[in-house]
Amino acid sequence: MRKLPPLNALRAFESAARHLSFRLAAVELGVTPTAISHQIRLLEDICAQPLFFRRPRPLRLTEAGNMLFPVLRGGFDSFTAAFAALCETPHQILHVTTPNAFASRWLVPRLPLWQEAQPEIALEIIGTDRTLSLEGGEADVAIRYSRSMPDDCAGQELLRDTYFPVCRPHLLPAGKPLATPRDIYRLPRIHYDWMKIDPETPTWRHWWSKARALEPGLPHDAETCRLSFREEAHAIAAVLAGQGVAICSDVVLAPEFEAGEVVKAHELSLPGLGYYLLHRPDHPRKRVIALFAEWLRSVV
Repeated sequence: MRKLPPLNALRAFESAARHLSFRLAAVELGVTPTAISHQIRLLEDICAQPLFFRRPRPLRLTEAGNMLFPVLRGGFDSFTAAFAALCETPHQILHVTTPNAFASRWLVPRLPLWQEAQPEIALEIIGTDRTLSLEGGEADVAIRYSRSMPDDCAGQELLRDTYFPVCRPHLLPAGKPLATPRDIYRLPRIHYDWMKIDPETPTWRHWWSKARALEPGLPHDAETCRLSFREEAHAIAAVLAGQGVAICSDVVLAPEFEAGEVVKAHELSLPGLGYYLLHRPDHPRKRVIALFAEWLRSVV
């Protein structure tokens, strides 16, 4: 007969060892950090030796902890994969997290094509600008927007965007791009905040810096905007309402470009970032994720 420690104690240790944090383990398992600490103390009493160095911080595994962790991690991964295989039904759900703008303006309009291609696999789209934890199971896959491929997940680049000053056609003579950056200065300009800490964000400030290399002597207050928003979605709404020109992504506004509802106000562009499809390397539903990745590539 097998003699094992309590499952809760093993789960608490595996999660804390993976995160190297009692707090993150508590979030993952839905308990308090104190409960995690008690479960690990229980396991240490059974082992008759410490599994973590708690001081000085940060939290580290002892030699015994390093021996135990990979065995438990492999065991829990095997349990997860086995149950996922047993529980797969004709109606599966893939949980996908993406930035809000990409979800509403690029992904959602294409979802009927997914439903036609894979009617037995439902998607739950989690549009949020917060980074959800794939390791913690908050989503199966993530479409993340960044300058380079994140190194903490498996994945692939889907597409990259480019930023242009865009507006409604009626704001431009004959609805065509303006000839010079100085002409842009005469239009009401719209700004929105970039939450990412990135010195190369495609903003008006960078656009005017690039424009001055082509046309010296542009007004010093060109960066000043009549309208400013915290959210990109609100700035886009203002552009679509004909209230001015904003620096926008050709991917996010692809439907409006195709319909002729917005046009480039000037051909001078700024490089954007990449959209990356990411997942845990050991995810038990790699087959479904591969189907989703193949479909995304087909509709880019």
